[in-house]
Amino acid sequence: MEDCIFCKIINKQIPSEIIYEDDEIIAFKDIQPVAPVHVLVVPKKHISSVMDLKEEDKALIGKIYSVIQKLAVELGVEKEGFRVVTNCGENAGQTVKHIHFHILGGKKLALTM
Repeated sequence: MEDCIFCKIINKQIPSEIIYEDDEIIAFKDIQPVAPVHVLVVPKKHISSVMDLKEEDKALIGKIYSVIQKLAVELGVEKEGFRVVTNCGENAGQTVKHIHFHILGGKKLALTM
C-alpha cells in the first residue's frame, strides 16, 4: 500500500531502528514508546487488521509469535513479563491500518481497560 507507513518502513523508504528482519517479518522500536521496551512486530505482507486475516495467514501469525518469543529473550523481558498488544479498528486505538503486534515491557505495566 503506497500510503501505509509500515509498508514504507518495510521498503526502507522511511528509516527505523530495526531489531529483527527476515523474509516475512520486520520488528523495530516504536518512535513513541509507552514503556522502556516498546517494539513493533509487523508482517511484511500488508494485512489491514485482525479482521482481514485469511486461512493462508495462519502460519505467518504463528511465526510472528515465535519471533515475539525470541525478541522477548533478546530484550530481557521474558522473565519479569511483557505484554503483546494488537489493536483492531479505530475504537480499539488502531492508528496504522497494517496489522502489528506491540511488545511492551521493562516495567510493571498498569492494568487498564
